[in-house]
Order: sequence, then C-alpha cells, then structure tokens
Amino acid sequence: MNRVFIEDTIVALATPPGIGAISVIRVSGSDCFVAAEKIFVGKIKLSRASSHTIHYGKIIDEDALVVDDVLISVFHNPNSFTGEDCVEISTHGNPIIIKKIIELLLKQNIRLAEPGEFTKRAFLNGRIDLTQAEAVADVINSHSEASLRGARNQLDGLLSKKINVLREQLINTSSFVELGLDFAEEDIEFIDNIELLKKINGIISEIDELLATYSFGRMIRDGVNVALVGKPNVGKSSILNYILKESRAIVSHIPGTTRDVIREEVLISGVLFRLFDTAGIRLSEDEIEKEGVFRSREAVRNADMVLFINDAEHGFSTELYSELEKLTKPKNIIAVMNKMDLVGEGYSVTGVAVSAKTGFGMKDLFVLMIKNALGGNNYSEKTPLVSNLRHYRCLIKSLECLKSALITAKKNLSGEYISVDLRAAAVSLGEIIGEVTTDDILNNVFSKFCIGK
Repeated sequence: MNRVFIEDTIVALATPPGIGAISVIRVSGSDCFVAAEKIFVGKIKLSRASSHTIHYGKIIDEDALVVDDVLISVFHNPNSFTGEDCVEISTHGNPIIIKKIIELLLKQNIRLAEPGEFTKRAFLNGRIDLTQAEAVADVINSHSEASLRGARNQLDGLLSKKINVLREQLINTSSFVELGLDFAEEDIEFIDNIELLKKINGIISEIDELLATYSFGRMIRDGVNVALVGKPNVGKSSILNYILKESRAIVSHIPGTTRDVIREEVLISGVLFRLFDTAGIRLSEDEIEKEGVFRSREAVRNADMVLFINDAEHGFSTELYSELEKLTKPKNIIAVMNKMDLVGEGYSVTGVAVSAKTGFGMKDLFVLMIKNALGGNNYSEKTPLVSNLRHYRCLIKSLECLKSALITAKKNLSGEYISVDLRAAAVSLGEIIGEVTTDDILNNVFSKFCIGK
C-alpha cells in the first residue's frame, strides 16, 4: 500500500491520564518538528536530528517560562509508527504539565487526535494492514496471557500472511479463467475444469480450517464464559468463592439465597474465565426467584462452558442434566459432585469429585476446565487464529462465493459466472486485511481505540 499525504498534524497523550512518574505526548504529521521546536529549548534542532534519537531539553511557554524538563524522541518518515514525521515528548506525569504542553502545541497549527487516529495513519501509510491495526487494540486490551499471545501473533502478521496467500491464489485462478474467456474463439484453455475444481476446493478447505479456529480464538481473546448451575443449596456459591479466593457470593443453608446472576473473572493457567454464579434451578412461586431461574437458563444458553454442580448427599440430578442438554451442547457441560467431605470413602461419583469446603479435587476441576476450554485443540503458537467477528463474517462471505463458483464450475457453465464469484471471494478476503475497504469499515474499527493510539 502506498503512503498517503495527510495534511493535519495531530497531538494526544499516549499514556494513561492521571498522575504518574512519566507521561508521553505524541505528535505526528508534517508540522510536528516545526511545532515542537517553537516550544522546545535544547542543544539541537529537532528537524535536523537523526531519526530514532532522544534529546534532552526544556519546554517553555510564550513568556519563556519553563514548563518542564523533557526528553523528546525523534522519528522521521517513513520509519515511524504512523509512517509520518513524529515526535514523542516524555514529561513528568503531572496533569497540569501535560495540559499546558498540549495547549502550547495546539497553538501551532495542530489539532487533537481522534480515537485510534495514530494507528489509522499507520494503516493508511502502509505500515500495517487492517488486521494488524485491530491487533494493536487487542494487545492493549488483553486481560490474560493467552489473549495477549493471540493478539501478538496477529500483530506480527500471522493471520494477514495466510489471508494474503489465499487471496493471491483466488486472483491467480480468476485470471486463468478470464484469460480463457479472452481467447475463447481460438479455443485455448489456460486451466481445465478438473484443475479449476481442485483449486477452488483447496481454497474452500483452507478457509474452513480458518473458520474452525473461531470458537477457540474468540475464547482466547475474550475469555471463557462459565455458568455455575445446579439445584438450590448444592454449593455453587461456595465453589465460586473458592475459585476467587474470597467471599464474593453469600453462602447459606437456606435454598434460594442467590436470586440474580453474579459475574466475576479469574485467570486459570493464563486463560481468562468469566464465572456466572446462577440462581438454583427449581420450581418456585417467589416472583424474584422465578426471575433468577429464568436468568440462570439464559446464562446457560450463552455460556461456553457449564459447571453442573450436584450435592454428594443428594446425588446426581439426571432430570436437571436433561434440561441442560436442551440449553447447550453436552460437550460444554462438566459434571461436578460437590460436598464430598460429607460422604464416606467408596462413594460412587458422576463427574469430578470436589469439596469447596476443604479444597479437595478443585485442582482436578481446574485442569478439566482448561482442557474443556482448549477443546482438545493442538494449535501451535504459529497457527493463524480467527478471533474477530468482522474477520469471521468476511471469511463466511468468501466461502459462500467460492461454493457458488464450485457449483457453476461443476455444471461446466460459462467462465464469466465463475470469475465473478472468484473475484467476489477475493474482495471479501481483501476486506479483512484492508486491501478493499470503505470509510464505514475504517470508522467502525478505529472508533473503538483509545485516544493517543
């Protein structure tokens, strides 16, 4: 992608607002050096400084009064994050100082940056593609080691490279079909139907493989939604409190204590789990409890994993398990037998045996939760994963076009129809990496960024 000329020079605080040891103010655009030099006193003019160098000096106001001692990092285009001339001012992290420096810069024909505008400029100037731009936000917002690794892989271009290869294959295949149309009267065939079907099927297979990673990729990125479900008083809240290592939920021997869904987050082996402690599922005339049971069922429907908790003294509830099977896939359900401290040895257990009171079996439960979350997937660190809904939808569109092209090719219809579908499939893949884009797509992507990034 070629660099584009953007007239405006922009400024924003690049570090979190508030008091801290250091804050960084980022300025990007053609006027950044001129503007910075008007308020900076140092040993060298910034515009003459070598790229990727740091310079000590002072920021002064209109009355030549010192605002702060600073370090300014200099980056010359195109070798900066944005692909433009850029300076980053490292100052003491006092909001008064930050406000004053930004005000001084705004007087120098500079405007405040919009959310995600620095990253948007990096994309427009070909420094990164659209999937990498989205990965920047994911890196910042990652809540677990697993999600951070996934975002890092995407930022490094793992998914982009795969999409580029598939898109190039589609364009090449479409070109052979179109060449055949150009030389139809000479009866020259650049790709026979058998080879064409083989190429289309091959690309369909690779897109199917990418789509298959979405469920796993989304959980790694956003966390695993886990519903704690069972009859009243089986110890759901006790298990939640044990996992969180704090008394988050009220524990009582009185059935129906939990009336609403309690939501908490916990990291287990680097994976984020969102735990939903639900109301006990039973028939009740209490209107508030009935609403809690309704919300429990909704939590099960929306969960990636269900901890079906039973009480060892009362046994496994086959009736409730049958109801859960109607709300979610059986593979998502982990049966848990709680209160094992209240029964003797040799007790027959359905599911993983635990005691929230003593901690017995809880490590086994954690292992099972991780195993269930990973779903038996053996994806390596270098496997491109689809974790973004926009990417998933583009892949689905591309797949639909390819299946249409496949049907047309099998019917041995005109190459014009096949070419249209192949080109449409390539366009959908291009939307993922930003080779084909619209203002609506860009605005939707970058509006979710924080200001300063």
